[in-house]
Amino acid sequence: MSSLAPLPQIVMEPIVRAALLEDLGRAGDITSDAIIPADCKATLALNARQAGVVAGLDLVMFAFLLVDPGISMQLRCPEGGKVSAGETIAVVSGPARSLLTAERTALNFLCKLSGIATATASLVNAVRGHSTKIVCTRKTTPGLRALEKYAVRAGGGANHRFALDDAVLIKDNHIAIAGDIRTAIERARRAVGHMIKIEVEVDTLDQLEMALQASVDAVLLDNMSLDDLTQAVAMVGGRAITEASGRVTPKTAPAIAATGVDLISVGWLTHSAPILDIGLDMPADRNCRRHLN
Repeated sequence: MSSLAPLPQIVMEPIVRAALLEDLGRAGDITSDAIIPADCKATLALNARQAGVVAGLDLVMFAFLLVDPGISMQLRCPEGGKVSAGETIAVVSGPARSLLTAERTALNFLCKLSGIATATASLVNAVRGHSTKIVCTRKTTPGLRALEKYAVRAGGGANHRFALDDAVLIKDNHIAIAGDIRTAIERARRAVGHMIKIEVEVDTLDQLEMALQASVDAVLLDNMSLDDLTQAVAMVGGRAITEASGRVTPKTAPAIAATGVDLISVGWLTHSAPILDIGLDMPADRNCRRHLN
Protein backbone atom coordinates (compact mmCIF):
# COMPACT_ATOMS: atom_id res chain seq x y z
CA MET A 1 0.00 0.00 0.00
CA SER A 2 1.93 3.03 -1.25
CA SER A 3 -0.28 5.48 0.69
CA LEU A 4 0.50 3.88 4.07
CA ALA A 5 2.42 6.42 6.15
CA PRO A 6 5.10 4.83 8.33
CA LEU A 7 5.04 5.09 12.09
CA PRO A 8 7.33 7.87 13.38
CA GLN A 9 10.49 6.55 14.99
CA ILE A 10 9.71 8.52 18.16
CA VAL A 11 6.56 6.41 18.53
CA MET A 12 8.26 3.08 17.83
CA GLU A 13 11.47 3.49 19.80
CA PRO A 14 10.20 3.42 23.41
CA ILE A 15 7.91 0.48 22.68
CA VAL A 16 10.57 -1.61 20.94
CA ARG A 17 13.21 -0.67 23.50
CA ALA A 18 10.92 -1.71 26.37
CA ALA A 19 10.16 -5.03 24.67
CA LEU A 20 13.85 -5.78 24.20
CA LEU A 21 14.68 -4.85 27.78
CA GLU A 22 11.91 -7.14 28.98
CA ASP A 23 13.39 -10.03 27.00
CA LEU A 24 17.07 -9.36 27.71
CA GLY A 25 16.52 -9.29 31.45
CA ARG A 26 19.54 -8.69 33.67
CA ALA A 27 22.19 -10.66 31.79
CA GLY A 28 21.24 -10.63 28.11
CA ASP A 29 20.88 -13.64 25.82
CA ILE A 30 22.92 -16.16 27.79
CA THR A 31 21.94 -18.99 25.40
CA SER A 32 23.21 -17.38 22.20
CA ASP A 33 26.26 -15.91 23.93
CA ALA A 34 27.24 -19.36 25.21
CA ILE A 35 26.66 -21.32 22.00
CA ILE A 36 27.37 -18.97 19.08
CA PRO A 37 30.95 -17.76 18.42
CA ALA A 38 31.25 -13.99 18.70
CA ASP A 39 32.58 -13.66 15.14
CA CYS A 40 29.89 -15.81 13.51
CA LYS A 41 27.86 -14.15 10.75
CA ALA A 42 24.52 -15.43 9.49
CA THR A 43 21.77 -14.69 7.00
CA LEU A 44 18.23 -15.60 8.05
CA ALA A 45 14.90 -15.37 6.25
CA LEU A 46 11.60 -14.09 7.61
CA ASN A 47 9.19 -16.58 6.05
CA ALA A 48 5.40 -16.50 6.09
CA ARG A 49 3.94 -19.83 7.14
CA GLN A 50 0.45 -18.80 6.09
CA ALA A 51 -1.03 -16.28 3.68
CA GLY A 52 -1.80 -12.80 4.92
CA VAL A 53 -1.00 -9.10 4.94
CA VAL A 54 2.34 -7.92 6.32
CA ALA A 55 2.61 -5.13 8.90
CA GLY A 56 5.37 -4.13 11.30
CA LEU A 57 8.51 -4.36 9.19
CA ASP A 58 9.86 -1.04 10.50
CA LEU A 59 9.51 -2.37 14.04
CA VAL A 60 11.36 -5.53 13.03
CA MET A 61 14.25 -3.56 11.58
CA PHE A 62 14.32 -1.26 14.58
CA ALA A 63 14.45 -4.22 16.99
CA PHE A 64 17.42 -5.70 15.15
CA LEU A 65 19.24 -2.37 14.93
CA LEU A 66 18.78 -1.60 18.62
CA VAL A 67 20.45 -4.91 19.41
CA ASP A 68 23.18 -4.49 16.80
CA PRO A 69 23.62 -1.65 14.26
CA GLY A 70 25.59 -4.12 12.13
CA ILE A 71 22.44 -5.98 11.09
CA SER A 72 20.96 -5.28 7.66
CA MET A 73 17.57 -6.21 6.24
CA GLN A 74 16.44 -6.63 2.63
CA LEU A 75 12.69 -6.56 2.01
CA ARG A 76 11.04 -9.02 -0.34
CA CYS A 77 7.49 -7.86 0.46
CA PRO A 78 6.39 -4.25 1.07
CA GLU A 79 4.63 -3.06 4.19
CA GLY A 80 0.91 -3.66 3.77
CA GLY A 81 1.61 -6.16 0.99
CA LYS A 82 0.03 -9.57 0.59
CA VAL A 83 2.16 -12.64 1.18
CA SER A 84 1.57 -16.31 0.38
CA ALA A 85 2.36 -19.27 2.61
CA GLY A 86 6.06 -20.14 2.23
CA GLU A 87 6.97 -16.74 0.78
CA THR A 88 9.99 -14.86 2.11
CA ILE A 89 9.07 -11.47 3.56
CA ALA A 90 12.59 -10.23 4.25
CA VAL A 91 16.18 -11.40 4.69
CA VAL A 92 18.30 -10.26 7.63
CA SER A 93 22.08 -10.51 7.81
CA GLY A 94 24.68 -9.77 10.46
CA PRO A 95 26.25 -11.14 13.64
CA ALA A 96 24.49 -14.41 14.42
CA ARG A 97 24.31 -13.78 18.15
CA SER A 98 22.55 -10.48 17.62
CA LEU A 99 20.10 -11.92 15.10
CA LEU A 100 19.03 -14.60 17.57
CA THR A 101 18.86 -12.15 20.47
CA ALA A 102 16.42 -9.88 18.61
CA GLU A 103 14.50 -12.71 16.94
CA ARG A 104 11.62 -13.15 19.38
CA THR A 105 10.94 -9.46 19.93
CA ALA A 106 10.99 -8.81 16.19
CA LEU A 107 8.68 -11.75 15.48
CA ASN A 108 6.29 -10.81 18.28
CA PHE A 109 5.70 -7.42 16.68
CA LEU A 110 5.58 -8.75 13.12
CA CYS A 111 3.24 -11.68 13.82
CA LYS A 112 0.83 -9.63 15.94
CA LEU A 113 0.58 -6.63 13.64
CA SER A 114 0.41 -8.78 10.50
CA GLY A 115 -2.41 -10.73 12.13
CA ILE A 116 -4.37 -7.53 12.72
CA ALA A 117 -3.68 -6.35 9.17
CA THR A 118 -4.77 -9.71 7.77
CA ALA A 119 -8.01 -9.74 9.77
CA THR A 120 -8.74 -6.16 8.72
CA ALA A 121 -8.14 -7.01 5.07
CA SER A 122 -10.63 -9.87 5.30
CA LEU A 123 -13.35 -7.44 6.42
CA VAL A 124 -12.34 -4.79 3.90
CA ASN A 125 -12.62 -7.40 1.14
CA ALA A 126 -15.98 -8.54 2.51
CA VAL A 127 -17.52 -5.06 2.09
CA ARG A 128 -15.86 -4.32 -1.24
CA GLY A 129 -18.37 -2.77 -3.61
CA HIS A 130 -19.98 -0.76 -0.81
CA SER A 131 -18.92 2.68 0.40
CA THR A 132 -18.69 1.44 3.99
CA LYS A 133 -15.33 1.71 5.77
CA ILE A 134 -14.01 -0.77 8.34
CA VAL A 135 -12.74 0.97 11.48
CA CYS A 136 -11.17 -0.19 14.74
CA THR A 137 -11.93 0.84 18.33
CA ARG A 138 -10.10 1.63 21.59
CA LYS A 139 -10.16 -2.06 22.52
CA THR A 140 -6.40 -2.31 22.17
CA THR A 141 -3.52 -3.85 24.10
CA PRO A 142 -2.39 -1.33 26.74
CA GLY A 143 0.71 0.46 25.50
CA LEU A 144 0.38 -0.81 21.94
CA ARG A 145 -2.55 1.25 20.63
CA ALA A 146 -0.53 3.26 18.11
CA LEU A 147 0.95 0.05 16.67
CA GLU A 148 -2.33 -1.85 16.51
CA LYS A 149 -4.22 1.03 14.93
CA TYR A 150 -1.38 1.35 12.42
CA ALA A 151 -1.81 -2.35 11.58
CA VAL A 152 -5.50 -1.72 10.87
CA ARG A 153 -4.49 0.95 8.36
CA ALA A 154 -1.97 -1.47 6.85
CA GLY A 155 -4.85 -3.89 6.25
CA GLY A 156 -6.88 -1.26 4.42
CA GLY A 157 -9.06 -0.18 7.35
CA ALA A 158 -9.38 3.17 9.09
CA ASN A 159 -9.13 4.35 12.68
CA HIS A 160 -11.83 5.45 15.08
CA ARG A 161 -10.74 7.86 17.82
CA PHE A 162 -7.31 7.18 19.31
CA ALA A 163 -8.08 8.24 22.87
CA LEU A 164 -10.62 9.87 25.14
CA ASP A 165 -9.42 13.37 24.24
CA ASP A 166 -9.82 13.53 20.47
CA ALA A 167 -13.60 13.07 20.10
CA VAL A 168 -16.75 12.86 22.23
CA LEU A 169 -18.47 9.47 22.22
CA ILE A 170 -21.55 9.48 24.44
CA LYS A 171 -22.35 5.91 25.46
CA ASP A 172 -25.15 4.28 27.44
CA ASN A 173 -23.63 4.93 30.86
CA HIS A 174 -23.05 8.60 30.07
CA ILE A 175 -26.72 8.89 29.08
CA ALA A 176 -27.94 7.01 32.14
CA ILE A 177 -26.01 9.26 34.52
CA ALA A 178 -26.85 12.48 32.64
CA GLY A 179 -30.53 11.53 32.59
CA ASP A 180 -31.24 11.57 28.86
CA ILE A 181 -29.61 11.87 25.44
CA ARG A 182 -30.37 15.55 24.89
CA THR A 183 -28.91 16.59 28.24
CA ALA A 184 -25.75 14.60 27.57
CA ILE A 185 -25.32 16.13 24.12
CA GLU A 186 -25.96 19.68 25.29
CA ARG A 187 -23.46 19.35 28.14
CA ALA A 188 -20.85 17.95 25.78
CA ARG A 189 -21.36 20.70 23.23
CA ARG A 190 -20.96 23.42 25.87
CA ALA A 191 -17.77 21.82 27.19
CA VAL A 192 -15.74 21.09 24.05
CA GLY A 193 -14.29 23.24 21.29
CA HIS A 194 -15.68 23.72 17.80
CA MET A 195 -13.15 21.26 16.31
CA ILE A 196 -14.38 18.32 18.40
CA LYS A 197 -17.03 16.04 16.90
CA ILE A 198 -19.78 14.49 18.99
CA GLU A 199 -21.02 10.94 18.46
CA VAL A 200 -23.84 9.23 20.37
CA GLU A 201 -24.38 5.50 20.82
CA VAL A 202 -28.01 4.46 20.34
CA ASP A 203 -29.72 1.09 20.65
CA THR A 204 -33.17 1.97 19.29
CA LEU A 205 -34.71 4.08 16.57
CA ASP A 206 -36.39 6.24 19.23
CA GLN A 207 -33.00 7.07 20.73
CA LEU A 208 -31.72 7.80 17.25
CA GLU A 209 -34.52 10.32 16.68
CA MET A 210 -33.62 12.13 19.91
CA ALA A 211 -29.95 12.23 18.93
CA LEU A 212 -30.76 13.64 15.51
CA GLN A 213 -32.95 16.34 17.03
CA ALA A 214 -29.89 17.45 18.99
CA SER A 215 -27.80 17.65 15.78
CA VAL A 216 -24.98 15.25 16.58
CA ASP A 217 -22.11 14.67 14.16
CA ALA A 218 -22.25 10.87 14.21
CA VAL A 219 -24.40 8.05 15.57
CA LEU A 220 -23.19 4.65 16.70
CA LEU A 221 -25.92 2.13 15.88
CA ASP A 222 -25.12 -0.56 18.42
CA ASN A 223 -26.21 -4.17 17.87
CA MET A 224 -29.17 -3.22 15.69
CA SER A 225 -30.88 -5.70 13.39
CA LEU A 226 -30.40 -5.31 9.65
CA ASP A 227 -33.93 -3.96 9.31
CA ASP A 228 -33.33 -1.37 12.02
CA LEU A 229 -30.00 -0.41 10.48
CA THR A 230 -31.70 0.15 7.13
CA GLN A 231 -34.37 2.31 8.77
CA ALA A 232 -31.73 4.16 10.78
CA VAL A 233 -29.74 5.10 7.68
CA ALA A 234 -32.94 6.38 6.05
CA MET A 235 -33.82 8.40 9.16
CA VAL A 236 -30.38 9.99 9.28
CA GLY A 237 -30.60 10.91 5.61
CA GLY A 238 -27.01 12.13 5.47
CA ARG A 239 -27.34 14.49 8.44
CA ALA A 240 -24.77 12.54 10.44
CA ILE A 241 -22.17 9.82 9.98
CA THR A 242 -23.66 6.39 10.63
CA GLU A 243 -21.59 3.70 12.35
CA ALA A 244 -22.70 0.12 12.95
CA SER A 245 -21.20 -2.20 15.56
CA GLY A 246 -21.87 -5.62 17.02
CA ARG A 247 -21.62 -9.19 15.72
CA VAL A 248 -19.35 -8.23 12.82
CA THR A 249 -17.54 -11.00 10.96
CA PRO A 250 -16.46 -11.42 7.33
CA LYS A 251 -19.75 -13.32 6.84
CA THR A 252 -22.03 -10.71 8.41
CA ALA A 253 -20.18 -7.60 7.20
CA PRO A 254 -21.55 -7.57 3.60
CA ALA A 255 -25.17 -7.47 4.77
CA ILE A 256 -24.37 -4.75 7.31
CA ALA A 257 -22.62 -2.68 4.65
CA ALA A 258 -25.59 -3.16 2.32
CA THR A 259 -27.77 -1.18 4.75
CA GLY A 260 -25.83 1.91 3.72
CA VAL A 261 -23.95 2.67 6.95
CA ASP A 262 -20.84 4.78 6.57
CA LEU A 263 -18.69 2.84 9.04
CA ILE A 264 -18.52 -0.59 10.63
CA SER A 265 -16.51 -0.62 13.85
CA VAL A 266 -14.92 -3.87 14.99
CA GLY A 267 -13.32 -4.32 18.39
CA TRP A 268 -11.90 -7.80 17.86
CA LEU A 269 -9.55 -6.58 15.15
CA THR A 270 -7.23 -5.24 17.82
CA HIS A 271 -8.15 -7.20 20.94
CA SER A 272 -8.28 -10.75 19.60
CA ALA A 273 -7.25 -11.09 15.96
CA PRO A 274 -5.08 -14.22 15.57
CA ILE A 275 -1.43 -13.70 14.75
CA LEU A 276 -0.02 -14.35 11.30
CA ASP A 277 2.41 -17.24 11.63
CA ILE A 278 5.87 -16.03 10.55
CA GLY A 279 9.22 -17.63 11.31
CA LEU A 280 12.89 -16.65 11.17
CA ASP A 281 14.53 -19.52 9.33
CA MET A 282 18.09 -20.58 8.64
CA PRO A 283 18.89 -21.43 4.98
CA ALA A 284 19.77 -25.00 4.04
CA ASP A 285 23.48 -24.21 4.49
CA ARG A 286 23.64 -24.03 8.26
CA ASN A 287 27.38 -23.39 8.61
CA CYS A 288 27.96 -19.94 10.01
CA ARG A 289 30.51 -17.70 8.36
CA ARG A 290 33.45 -16.80 10.63
CA HIS A 291 34.81 -13.28 10.47
CA LEU A 292 38.41 -13.23 9.29
CA ASN A 293 40.56 -10.43 10.64
